[in-house]
Amino acid sequence: MPFKLASAGFSFFVAGVNDGSLGALIPYVIRDYGITTAIVSTLYAASFAGWLTAALTNTHLTQRLGLGTMLGLGAALQTAAQALRTWPPAPPFGVYVATFALTSLGQAYQDTHVNTFVAGSSSSAGAHRWLGFIHAAYMAGCLAGPFASSAIASTAPSGSSESAPSRWWLFYTVPLGLGLANMALVFAAFRDSLPFRWGRQTDLSVLREGGHETRGPSATALVRRTLSTPSVWLLSLFFFCYLGFGVTAGGWVVEYLVDVRNGDLAHVGYVPAGFSGGCLLGRVVLPEPTHRYGERRMVFLYCVCCLVFQLVFWLVPNIIAASVAISLLGFFSGPFFATAISVGSRLFPPDISATAISFVFVFAQVGGSLFPIVTGVLGSHLGVGVMQPVLVGLIVATTVSWLLVPQPPKEKQ
Repeated sequence: MPFKLASAGFSFFVAGVNDGSLGALIPYVIRDYGITTAIVSTLYAASFAGWLTAALTNTHLTQRLGLGTMLGLGAALQTAAQALRTWPPAPPFGVYVATFALTSLGQAYQDTHVNTFVAGSSSSAGAHRWLGFIHAAYMAGCLAGPFASSAIASTAPSGSSESAPSRWWLFYTVPLGLGLANMALVFAAFRDSLPFRWGRQTDLSVLREGGHETRGPSATALVRRTLSTPSVWLLSLFFFCYLGFGVTAGGWVVEYLVDVRNGDLAHVGYVPAGFSGGCLLGRVVLPEPTHRYGERRMVFLYCVCCLVFQLVFWLVPNIIAASVAISLLGFFSGPFFATAISVGSRLFPPDISATAISFVFVFAQVGGSLFPIVTGVLGSHLGVGVMQPVLVGLIVATTVSWLLVPQPPKEKQ
């Protein structure tokens, strides 16, 4: 079991390195391909396409594939995407966009089943700690991503002038190596659930203590029951708003600081690392008090703190103040994901848990894709400064949507 949990945490770290690097790379992508913020938003649209594909196929695939095979498929898709991104001297823009669909599809398969495995492999008293661990691993990857991507993208080729084109695409050799290691760990740790099952089989996506597979109804019946469960939609709304502001903030903050605050690209490229570092610290420090003093009360309090620091980020015209504020914004929003998954694992009936989590993730990615796209399109006409009122609105919506999520039964607390 510890080996499987380590593999689960590493898969989230790999996903974090990929996701955390994009905000630092966007300014280079815009300038290298000669495109607008509206066009670069297609990267987020491609990501959503990957998550949507996963939602439509996940439950059906789990009728035939074991847990280890699903995780291995997810790892392989991510690794293939990173290999395409290392295409010298930078992949064609169409290929680069397509890799985001592949990466998201792979992450969706891994994230869904890892979350279900971790939530079902621990006692109710300890599940929030292990969920906090894997989501902290994700933020550790998001913290490492901007440092690696900014360092590589801002380094001029040997013997060339500082104005030489950036070789930002070389960064993707890092997640390529991590992806290969992720595949190796998955196949080693989950080798007991790798077989492919021909023909219609019972559902393998619901996991009990120890990660044992249980039988369930057909994929179509699971999907229908999931979509008729009100708590699934309410929790999805929370994730829709939360991921919307998290991805928008992390994805556009560098371009905002360069374009609006006149920051130096080589230096402000590290600001997303502050946001990710804050999230990492929040996911390590805050899960225990959140669980102890009540998830509903504490997440509401964190939302209020996020709103305060977002207003500081917007209204104080200083890059240092902005960097500190967005780091604190990350800190207080850090426990949102694991806390909401923990609540969902107790709200959803066990037989639809994996299907429901997959649906919630897809709805989250609608927000995580839609609002960065909206910000990019509006930014191409009104300027990237439009990001600020968008973030304020999303934080308020996140707060309201959390209050709509029902509390799990008291006996399961």
